[in-house]
Amino acid sequence: MLFSATVSSVTMFLAILLTFHNVDLSPACGPTEYRKIVECFPGDSVSENCREYRRPPCVSCFNSNFFERSVHLLCIPCTQCDPGFGLRVKHPCRPSSDTVCEPLEGFYCTDPTKDGCKSAQRHSRCKPGQYIRQNGTTSKDTVCVDCTGDTYSDGSFTSCQPHKM
Repeated sequence: MLFSATVSSVTMFLAILLTFHNVDLSPACGPTEYRKIVECFPGDSVSENCREYRRPPCVSCFNSNFFERSVHLLCIPCTQCDPGFGLRVKHPCRPSSDTVCEPLEGFYCTDPTKDGCKSAQRHSRCKPGQYIRQNGTTSKDTVCVDCTGDTYSDGSFTSCQPHKM
C-alpha cells in the first residue's frame, strides 16, 4: 500500500513537473499545436497526433501493446512468454494490462512477479541413490534426499526401498 501511494505521488509529481516545464516527450508539433501530458483511462494512451488548441485525444491500445497507468504518453509493448525460458501465457495481454506468464509443466518460477513469472527453470531430477522428498511445484524445485543404510532408489521413488536379498 505504501509503495503504491509512493509511486502515485511520484507519478503525479513528474506529470506536473513535465507539464509546467514543457518537456519535449512527444513528436514535434507545428507552431499552432501543443504537446502536453494528459491523463487517459487504462487501455488508452495519448494519440501521437497534435491538435490545434485542443487536448490530444486518447486512443485505444492495440497490436500487442497495453497501457495500465493513468499518466503516460505511449502504449507499452506486451511481454512475450518465451517457452525457451520455461514460460507460457497465464493471462493474455489486454489493452489495459500486460501479459502474465507462468511456468510450463515440469518447470518452476525462478523470477516471480506480482501476478506471474519472468523466468523459469526445469525441475531437478533425483539421481539414483536419492528419493523424491517433495515433488516440484510452479514455485519450488523438486527436493531430493539421499538414501541411507541398506536402502535404494532409482531417483523416481518417493521413498527409499530396502535391498532385497
